[in-house]
Amino acid sequence: MKKFFRKSFCLGLVFVFIFMAVGCGKKNDKLEAYKTEMSEFYDKLSQLGDSIDAIDPNSEGSKEELLGYLDEMNDIYQKMGQCEVPDEFSGVSEITVEAAEYMQKANECYHLAYDGEFDEENEQLASQYYERANNRAMVILQVLHGEVPSGEGVSVTTEDAYQLSTIDSEDSDSSTE
Repeated sequence: MKKFFRKSFCLGLVFVFIFMAVGCGKKNDKLEAYKTEMSEFYDKLSQLGDSIDAIDPNSEGSKEELLGYLDEMNDIYQKMGQCEVPDEFSGVSEITVEAAEYMQKANECYHLAYDGEFDEENEQLASQYYERANNRAMVILQVLHGEVPSGEGVSVTTEDAYQLSTIDSEDSDSSTE
């Protein structure tokens, strides 16, 4: 009887180790999908930034061209803000939504500034929202790369292994909200 329990125990241990080994090699599909989505977001963001930089401000259609690129940029920010953030990066889930909201506001203000008569006040406001959206995108990128976010107006409080509270919103939000 003792031999039976010893064999059963050893056999049970073997199965446990096999299941653990198989489980360790399994990829987290949600994590991989998120990394892919974010990689595509940053690639497209970079392309749009280059396109905006290449606009000739003296050309006749420069305003329309700029607004078109900003519309595209807003679209990718909105998609990024709707991505399901896996537990491994849950510390940036609020920041992704904030970035999308700020880009939406920036896009709206840029349209108010450049559609029709130029409106300097809306252009300045749009620029502030645009900067906030991009600052948050940079914080997200730092976290995705395993770095501790840094920069002006960024404070990090480690709550546990996966939770980060970032970007001190009091300093950067006071002038326009």
